[in-house]
Amino acid sequence: MNHYQKLLTDVSAGKKKFAVLIDPDKYTMAYLEEVVRLSMDAGVDYFFLGGSLLIKDSMDLFISYIKDTSAIPLLLFPGNNIQLNNQADGILLLSLISGRNPDMLIGRHVISAPYLKASKLEIIPTGYMLIESGRTTAVTYMSNTLPIPSHKTDIASCTALAGEMLGMKLIYMDAGSGAENPVPAPMIRKVKDSIALPLIIGGGITTPDLARKAFDAGADVVVVGNAIENDPGLIARIAETRPFGQNK
Repeated sequence: MNHYQKLLTDVSAGKKKFAVLIDPDKYTMAYLEEVVRLSMDAGVDYFFLGGSLLIKDSMDLFISYIKDTSAIPLLLFPGNNIQLNNQADGILLLSLISGRNPDMLIGRHVISAPYLKASKLEIIPTGYMLIESGRTTAVTYMSNTLPIPSHKTDIASCTALAGEMLGMKLIYMDAGSGAENPVPAPMIRKVKDSIALPLIIGGGITTPDLARKAFDAGADVVVVGNAIENDPGLIARIAETRPFGQNK
């Protein structure tokens, strides 16, 4: 069973998932080792690897270390085409369906398609939606798109539904790295009620309570990155918020 099929099976059983987002530009090797160790101890479900930029040449090194020391699935979360790497387990192939920038909707995918076709990566088409978070985040700036206003739940639900109808396999709602506010619970609930796909929520989740609220509102996968960079002890505390303590 591939990773997407396993996620579908777990979601249908009511299981919730926790992903740690690793931005290679923000990690030293020593810090990566600590995060991987803490993630294994806490039973983290996924590593997502990527960021808005890629300044350091550390992708190969980081992927090799994670694969050599951990059985946690590693999925690429690429900010651009140079973040592709055949050694990961899979890729969230992001189409920025909340924006109107054709390069982020399909343009970069055309360039990447031959590489991805020839790779061994499990490709998971993902409808990516940026949600207004109270400040301009790196992904908003780099994508040259406007996020969906945080109070416009109807726009969010219709956007997610359109993504599902277009054949996306996941919907990922993101307030962005360093967001001032997370995706609001009413919006998560509205989107989850509108689609049959697994729903990923990230950005601005800085406490176990915020993770719990996202799960309670309908998130199937909660992603935390920036907050863990400041406090790696959050890994264990957020992992404990998953209903029924799955995969512990």
